[in-house]
Amino acid sequence: MTFTKLENSSDKAVVAEEVKILTNLLNESTSQLIGENEFDKIQNLIKISAKKDYDQLKKQIAALDNQEMIVVARYFATLPLLINISEDVELASKVNLFNNTDKDYLGKLDDTIDLVAQKDNAKKILEHVNVVPVLTAHPTQIQRKTVLEITNRIHHLLRSYREVKNGTINQKQWSQQLRANIEILMQTDIIRGHKLKVDNEITNVLTYYPKALIPAITKFTARYKQLAKQHNLDLTFATPITMGMWIGGDRDGNPFVTADTLRLSATLQSQVIFEYYFKQLKTLYRAISLSTSYMEPSAQVEELSKYSNDNSPFRVNEPYRRAFYFIESRLAHTEKELLGVIDKNNFLKEHDLENIEQIPAYSSPQDFKGDLETIKNSLQEDHNQAIVKTYFTEVLDAIDVFGFYLATIDLRQDSSVNEACVAELLKSAGICDNYSDLSEKDKIDLLLNELNNDPRNLHSNNQPKSELLQKELKIYKTARQLKDRLGDNVIKQHIISHTESVSDMLEQAIMLKEYDLLDNQSASVQVVPLFETVEDLQNARKIMSQYLNFDIVKTWLASQNHYQEIMLGYSDSNKDGGYLASNWNLYKAQKDLTAIGEKLGVKITFMHGRGGTVGRGGGPSYQAITAQPFKSINDRIRMTEQGEIIQNKYGNKDTAYYNLEMLASAAIDRMVSKQAVSEDDISEFRSSMDEIVADSNKFYRKLVFETPAFLNYFFQATPIKEISNLNIGSRPASRKKLTDFSGLRAIPWVFSWSQSRIMFPGWFGVGSAFKHFIDADSKNLKELQRMYQGWPFFHALMSNVDMVLSKSNMEIARQYAELCEDEESKQVFEPIYQEWKLTKKVILQIENRDELLADSPLLKQSLDYRMPYFNILNYIQIEMIKRNRQDELQGVFESIIPITINGVASGLRNSG
Repeated sequence: MTFTKLENSSDKAVVAEEVKILTNLLNESTSQLIGENEFDKIQNLIKISAKKDYDQLKKQIAALDNQEMIVVARYFATLPLLINISEDVELASKVNLFNNTDKDYLGKLDDTIDLVAQKDNAKKILEHVNVVPVLTAHPTQIQRKTVLEITNRIHHLLRSYREVKNGTINQKQWSQQLRANIEILMQTDIIRGHKLKVDNEITNVLTYYPKALIPAITKFTARYKQLAKQHNLDLTFATPITMGMWIGGDRDGNPFVTADTLRLSATLQSQVIFEYYFKQLKTLYRAISLSTSYMEPSAQVEELSKYSNDNSPFRVNEPYRRAFYFIESRLAHTEKELLGVIDKNNFLKEHDLENIEQIPAYSSPQDFKGDLETIKNSLQEDHNQAIVKTYFTEVLDAIDVFGFYLATIDLRQDSSVNEACVAELLKSAGICDNYSDLSEKDKIDLLLNELNNDPRNLHSNNQPKSELLQKELKIYKTARQLKDRLGDNVIKQHIISHTESVSDMLEQAIMLKEYDLLDNQSASVQVVPLFETVEDLQNARKIMSQYLNFDIVKTWLASQNHYQEIMLGYSDSNKDGGYLASNWNLYKAQKDLTAIGEKLGVKITFMHGRGGTVGRGGGPSYQAITAQPFKSINDRIRMTEQGEIIQNKYGNKDTAYYNLEMLASAAIDRMVSKQAVSEDDISEFRSSMDEIVADSNKFYRKLVFETPAFLNYFFQATPIKEISNLNIGSRPASRKKLTDFSGLRAIPWVFSWSQSRIMFPGWFGVGSAFKHFIDADSKNLKELQRMYQGWPFFHALMSNVDMVLSKSNMEIARQYAELCEDEESKQVFEPIYQEWKLTKKVILQIENRDELLADSPLLKQSLDYRMPYFNILNYIQIEMIKRNRQDELQGVFESIIPITINGVASGLRNSG
């Protein structure tokens, strides 16, 4: 049975109607703010853009002075934002409608559970599934928290439009509230005036938990267990979705991440979940007002109520409320013991707060859950099933999912930093004076000996230590303290960027050993390699085969249920080798690494370092996961969620539920479905892909690495320098100086190409490679079409290129090329343009389609009505870059380029 994507079920007419309302209100507000004469200039630009008269558009924009440009840029940056809100509201509405009326859609949890239930080991599969979105702070989410709050208010108002239409809400007042928020939005700084600090990034991302992620995850978990129970599958301990966090623990290239930020991240996360628990207890206390006049609680509840200090005469006959008061007291003491504070949402009396130490704290989250289950069981004994399902299900699931820590924080550091620290430790301990000069074999032998036979912490001596080593040791010491305080799950992985050898992994183990995060018997933090470049991906097989065969590693894995995580880098492999080489090498690496693990009795699990764009592994989540190699998902999959993608996916609880559902359903589908393509076909396809990818890689590297003027073209014909100056993240845009290609981070690399509308990392090298393959044999086009129809990986590969091409605009890109100062750099655009035309032609041939986005009508419609608006932003951006490079922008006018960057990012939706 074929199911429709929920996005393709959106009501075009409703979205168009709401967009018209928002546009009219924006027009009214803008006209009033700047006057009709100035507003006429905006309307004239829209008319010219709709006619695609770009020469005239350039002239009209060039004629605007800087003062006029601020308002014009604000207007066109706000419009795509409002369109996004309308589409998000419609999606949220469809999520609820389809679930409440039992309508099917692709990835719906009901159908997924039905599919698994047919398996003999259904309970085991569902009990062990764990999908982990890991929130990161990479600098592509450039909207301020304040702006997100305003857009959330507009979102909530727009959700009530149906009630406006039927008259239950006053239309005039509703319109006035909408307009008020649009007026506020138009006069609020879109971009931050100061660069974000790590603590800002932590607090910003945590705002998504109370409003969206916690309610969505608890609802999803409850639904997951309920659907399984309908098939007589009792999933008491299942946690299909848990959360991860990079902010505060990811030190790679960010000097501002320290032991203090790690501690702050864990503490603030813990405060968020304690706040949730206190609010839930308050709800339970107010709601469960059952009296002994009408029922008799269990002896265990009576026991809990006896310990309560809730001595109000009105509570004499209300044992449940007294019991909740005691639970609240215990939780308050627990939070004070763990965090040194008590949440303001508690309902305890002042006297009891002052004497909270007299109440026993909880020793663990399960201890807390046990008290709540005592009450739940008593209510069930009295046949109060509705009360239990309404008030207890989700909070009890929350305790299993979030504990007292909320999300697992990953630690990450570059392998070169680990090597420098280990070399210093070995030297200061008198073990080896020249570690970095040793051969790889000698390094491995030395490190294994230390890990197996030396119980010492190497830093425990009086030798002076470098600033770098001191900083790193504080991280591991803090990690040990946090695990002891908040539970083992608060930190479980340490990722090594640029893993290029076995010694890189063993060096990480040495650093973890310094504070007993692993020893020769077990490991409470796993060493996770990150393979990033194409070369690293190719070397991963040899590295992991050797590493997994060490006896001490087998011992560590035995303490971790024989799971070994490997992180895959999408961004750097793309920057290094191009779109096809990156994706194909990632696919082959997963398939081969899974087979290596299977042979050794190890379950290899993958963490996907995906971004929003196709160039960074982005694209529709369901399609991306179901396109993973067969057998490559072993119970668990983790993936980074970053930048504007966090707001798009998890901005409200309904879209959060839907996107989590897509992740989990896709992972389960990939685990239990039969392989869509036979092994013989896969072997044939693999041979063809090897040939195609080799060609693509050569073509990509010829332009990027062998064309002398390419780097100048990139730095002059994209807004990379302007992006690097934005206050959009604590991490520097480059590991080295900005003009050094090898040190340039993949994120601003991709973001810059998106802004200039070339979308280069998402397609370059595709057209030439496929044309060469097609021309080699008349049968090859048919083979590619067969691959597209029958092989999920290849279908997703092509569909993503299709989507990227639809968002690109070569006429606009040509205008960016005109920013180049010399003719040689400017001419780099021509081979890019020719490759774009060829890629579009070849993709349509392979898909057997006449136009792009033939399978995504809603996306096509969305782009059609937003393109005329945000195309204008690109022309404004180009003009302002010219003025900026001629030093014509000072003071408030310096904000115009960031405004355009924000608007283009909003219009594209997956830009970084």
